[in-house]
Amino acid sequence: MCGGVEFQYQGRDQKVYFPYPDAKLPVRTRDGSIKLVGWGRRKEQPGQLPPSGWARLESVQAHKWDRWQPQPVKIIVDRFMEKDADRTSHWFDLRNGEFIQGLLATWNDERRLYVVTTEPPHELSGFKRWPRVMAA
Repeated sequence: MCGGVEFQYQGRDQKVYFPYPDAKLPVRTRDGSIKLVGWGRRKEQPGQLPPSGWARLESVQAHKWDRWQPQPVKIIVDRFMEKDADRTSHWFDLRNGEFIQGLLATWNDERRLYVVTTEPPHELSGFKRWPRVMAA
């Protein structure tokens, strides 16, 4: 389910994992710059947005996220981490020009970023969910 990512921000290597309460992911803005945005909401955190860091593509397409005014965004990372059925971590590199699709949800003044997930590629069926990787 994309539990961690690696990326460069302001010239520094960053490694972020969802369980970190202050986890932020890099999003490309319309003007081409990169902005860090809070990654989801943990159950113990206050707020009205869903307590998760992920949004299933099927639920987005079924309009289950509509009440939170979802906006698609590009999450710009170098690699992401998934855990297999045995809970072993595996890192996967993104190719040049690829990004992870994100969903920016809003409720009043609260804004949070969710990683859009789908089924894993056939050759990686040992994983439950997979971030939606797209090409620019």
